Amino acid sequence: MSRLDRANASSSSVLFLIVSSSCRLGREAWLRWKTMTGQAQSQAVAEPPILLKTLLRQRHWQTYSTFCAEYDKAAQTVDRTLMGKWPSRTQLHRWLSGELKGLPYSGHCRVLEAMFPDRTAEELFASAVVEVPAPRQEPAPLPAEDGPRFADVTAVFSSRSAFTAAYPPSSLFDGATRISAAGLSLNILCQSYPDHQLRRLLDGGTHIRCLFLDPHGQAIKAREAEEGYTDSGLTTLTALNIGILTRLRTRLTSDAAERLQIAVYDETIRFNILIVDQATCVVQPYLPQARGVDSPTFVISDNTAAEGLFPIFDQVFTSLWERSRPV
Repeated sequence: MSRLDRANASSSSVLFLIVSSSCRLGREAWLRWKTMTGQAQSQAVAEPPILLKTLLRQRHWQTYSTFCAEYDKAAQTVDRTLMGKWPSRTQLHRWLSGELKGLPYSGHCRVLEAMFPDRTAEELFASAVVEVPAPRQEPAPLPAEDGPRFADVTAVFSSRSAFTAAYPPSSLFDGATRISAAGLSLNILCQSYPDHQLRRLLDGGTHIRCLFLDPHGQAIKAREAEEGYTDSGLTTLTALNIGILTRLRTRLTSDAAERLQIAVYDETIRFNILIVDQATCVVQPYLPQARGVDSPTFVISDNTAAEGLFPIFDQVFTSLWERSRPV
């Protein structure tokens, strides 16, 4: 190869390297630009939460019952007539979701400003664009093997027996101030929790509402047929449990007896619902041709800010209770 040929070949190689590098650098720059603009678009679309919602989460006041307790503490320092006038669960949801236009009533604003002394009502209901110092770093999400978590569902069990092994009745009811139960026979209260402990709760001021499937109704007969009972087993058990509670009520003082409410309903049974202190909800669906004891069980903790399942089943119980017949 002549000297001129070698020079031309060398120049061609250099030119190829320059072009290749330019193309590679140009592609990298284009990818960086695309990533940056995509992030900017995502940030522009995402709406920051209401500052009040952020502050409630930081202080772990996001459950409805905790919020109401803190609301009353603040109201006591502002105006005692405002105690007990906290917003309904639906109102609080509207506050935290940003659906509220303007500000709530002046009484609410005064109490909220007492709960968060360094914030005005206008700031609390604005988007959380102001920097809020976090008291601690949020814990990392639980790995999948530690149990399923979604919204306010805190535990899931494949059956009622698995649930009761993890949550004995005493751990649910001891020290409770309000218990609401709806289902079929309510064995967890009537068979698994001793009478003398129920009486001690009622004497101590606990309010208990028990809603049974009517043992003389049509729905319980349909359920017996579906589960394959031929001896009226569900009817007998439900009537027995109702009798246990009515006898207990006759041995209570008049005040304590008023705190034990018993009712029946005659509708297709869909869920067994247990709500303790408006903070913990245990739900079991009734599956086709399967006993209640074999149904999966969900444990739900009230978390208004999470927009989860607790308000739904709380409303299901309330609706059933309003349509029930007292015993």
